[in-house]
Amino acid sequence: MSIVIAGATGQLGRLVVQELLSRGVPAAQIVAAGRSAGRLTELAGHGVETAAVDYNDPASIEAALTEGDTLLLISSNDIQSRAAQHENVIDAAARAKVARILYTSVLAADTTPVILAPDHVKAEEYILASGLPYTFLRNGWYTENYADALLAARETGTLLGSAGEGRVASATRADYAAAIAAVLTTTGHDNSTYELSGDYAWTYEELASAFSTVLGRPVTYRSVSAAEHASTLEAAGLDPATAGFLAALDGNIREDALALTTGDLARLAGRPTTPLVDGLRPFAA
Repeated sequence: MSIVIAGATGQLGRLVVQELLSRGVPAAQIVAAGRSAGRLTELAGHGVETAAVDYNDPASIEAALTEGDTLLLISSNDIQSRAAQHENVIDAAARAKVARILYTSVLAADTTPVILAPDHVKAEEYILASGLPYTFLRNGWYTENYADALLAARETGTLLGSAGEGRVASATRADYAAAIAAVLTTTGHDNSTYELSGDYAWTYEELASAFSTVLGRPVTYRSVSAAEHASTLEAAGLDPATAGFLAALDGNIREDALALTTGDLARLAGRPTTPLVDGLRPFAA
């Protein structure tokens, strides 16, 4: 019986594989499954088993699974198709009779106004209907999401946003990977839901201050309306749909939809979450 990481070639998935290895899980008991042949080769270099899996191809998913496996389903980043992709994976898991399925959802999925939530709610409901033992890992925001804003601030001295005074309890992908690996390697998590987020919820003013610290130059937060935010992003070269999406996310932050702090992440990871400045520092090098 193996631990199968579906989505192992993504940034979070690779960190989960590394975390499992560091916790002493035998490489032969880990199956890193994903689409990128190059990244699968890289993971195979660590001694783990690999499987070419495409969420759009149910047969490829089922071929990677064996009865009794533990499956981590890392949610797809294909916003257009991911609801169907998640169902493909869950159906394959049920047919293979995996022992349990873990799913990376979104913070407070069933109550949040975050525009990303509906697909995650569908996946959670589909897993519940499957009858498989489950663990919902409701991930909050990644500190790494602000890497591009940090690089822009290096040039402009400005952090543009429409989040107002909303707060974000972010953590690094490594923090989330540590918590996920803990759930994968310990018992007592069946049919549980964890709200995972950073220990501290910061404002964009504090984000600008953190930018200043790691960049060694003053950075100020320019707070604008959602409409001005979207139009400014379009003027910078983004298509209208992407600009509107990013402005809408800031609107969710303005509503404190990403401010929840429960302590679940630090408790599962076995350590405090990474402070904002430390999480940003690698991108300023």
